[in-house]
Amino acid sequence: MSKFLRFPSAVEREPSIEAWMRGHAGELGEIARYWFAVMRACGGDVRELLHDGHPTACIGDAAFGYVNAFRDHVNVGFFRGAELTDASGLLEGTGKFMRHVKLRPGQKIDDVALRKLVHIAYADMKRRLKAESVP
Repeated sequence: MSKFLRFPSAVEREPSIEAWMRGHAGELGEIARYWFAVMRACGGDVRELLHDGHPTACIGDAAFGYVNAFRDHVNVGFFRGAELTDASGLLEGTGKFMRHVKLRPGQKIDDVALRKLVHIAYADMKRRLKAESVP
């Protein structure tokens, strides 16, 4: 039994995500589009779907990240964020596994640190999946 949140319906490019992005205009939509594009670019094995109404990035079917737009901010979230190395202290949240970075229009963000965190989350899930497949 897998210890990861799995989505067998994840696909290479989910059309409903593009509709979601079009439905989030303005700066919040731009922020969400940018960071989801960073997740998509992590590797050729990235798949996606709308989960709980927000764009979710997976490695195969195992979720590693998501974006979600709210009234005044965007969350860039990580399904195993509580276990990630976050040297810049960007992650927020108190859940058992999940953490997020809250982004607001006009707020300065360390783009390099957040991009690194996205790649760490991707690499972490890739490692976990590899370890799971070893008998």
